[in-house]
Amino acid sequence: MIKTGLFGIGLDTYWGQFEGLRERLIGYQNIIKKRIEGFEVEVIDAGMVDNPYKANAAATLFNKSDVDCIFLFISTYALSHNVLPVVQKTKVPIIVLNLQPEKAIDYKKINAMGDRGKMTGEWLAYCQSCVVPEISSVFNRARIDFYLVSGYLEENYVWNEIKEYVDAVMVVKTMSNTRVGVLGHYYNGMLDVYSDLTQQAVVFGNHFEILEFGTLKNLREQVSNEEISQKIEEFNTLFKVSKDCDYYELKRAAQTSVALDKLVEKFQLGSLAYYYEGDGDPGYEDVVTSLIPGFTALTGKNIPVAGELEIKNVQAMKIMDILRAGGSFSEFYAMDFEDDVILLGHDGPAHFTIAEGKVGLVPVPVYHGKPGKGLSIQMKVASGPVTLLSVCQNRIGEIYLLTAEGESVDGLTLQIGNTNSRYRFPISIRDFINQWSMAGPSHHCAIGVGHKSSTIGKIANLLSVRHVTIC
Repeated sequence: MIKTGLFGIGLDTYWGQFEGLRERLIGYQNIIKKRIEGFEVEVIDAGMVDNPYKANAAATLFNKSDVDCIFLFISTYALSHNVLPVVQKTKVPIIVLNLQPEKAIDYKKINAMGDRGKMTGEWLAYCQSCVVPEISSVFNRARIDFYLVSGYLEENYVWNEIKEYVDAVMVVKTMSNTRVGVLGHYYNGMLDVYSDLTQQAVVFGNHFEILEFGTLKNLREQVSNEEISQKIEEFNTLFKVSKDCDYYELKRAAQTSVALDKLVEKFQLGSLAYYYEGDGDPGYEDVVTSLIPGFTALTGKNIPVAGELEIKNVQAMKIMDILRAGGSFSEFYAMDFEDDVILLGHDGPAHFTIAEGKVGLVPVPVYHGKPGKGLSIQMKVASGPVTLLSVCQNRIGEIYLLTAEGESVDGLTLQIGNTNSRYRFPISIRDFINQWSMAGPSHHCAIGVGHKSSTIGKIANLLSVRHVTIC
């Protein structure tokens, strides 16, 4: 859960001039508080800040409470010196809410009041936009980044925007506290996959834990028969286990899965990228050819795992997972020009929570491009809206986010023991693959359900990185 500060701004001079105005505006602020709390957020409410003394007190409260962001509600006209101290002294993202109480002023009602003093008090309840240029100018001159939501109190657009900011702050906070396991080595020759861990840590705030495959092997050797039996029962719950799966292979995979759980617990991992071949050593080959079911189980439990040591992509998968959108490891499989769809999938672990139906656990006679054989995952991403996300790095070392929104559609796919789905985009697949590729990602991406580009754009803003969107 994140903590967000909330304060309203107004002008204390008004309260003695216009009876009931302050109470009315605080009522609107209470509505905002309750709605934000509905997003599973703890709200630290500093009340109405209507003079510089209260501004300093609000900053102290927010710092003491260690808030992750602040929502500033413009309740009516207010002086910018009531705002600047709060933002300067807290140094967390600030989202300005320029929200009228209703869609429009009831002009006839106000004009019919007959008392220009009361009429002015009624108008001031709608005077939010008056102060937006003032505080924007001050923030700009103070080199303070901020974000602005304009609209009216019960507008769906407004609450979608606020929810996206809450989600974006959650992603940034969670990523900064995520320990990423780096297990093994890169797939030899995949130059696009190689990552700059230092720059990843700088941008996302992650900690990267470099792990030895020998640690996993040792943990695996200590797994008991009882633990193996319990894990096989879990496989039968999570997966649709094919009758073709040999018990020996199930036992191998279960033993490895138990060891993976212990590895994650030992190093407190929130995500993991891996690759290893164990060439010439039967003990290591036994481990590396039995990883997929266990890694899929972890991925579906909010610890995403990317193969081929694709660290950039496990970052993308983690972002999608925090957004509760899944985030399944994918690459482009083929283009279908008859139906104008493109196939994406991958061998290795998948995010079973976004599958169409239960994920299949099936035997494969060969891991293509990799040594050995064993069990693998057969899965289609559920039909409906999807977002592709790639964390990219370009020739000057800049890290940026790339997205595209489309739809997972029904139709025939390959049943080869991989994740495999059909995707359609608002542009032709010819234009899509050209534009996506020219934007500079690696050949992997994370697939998440729902349309999340707008939220990802807000995440990029909070991280001070570029967001490139294709469609």
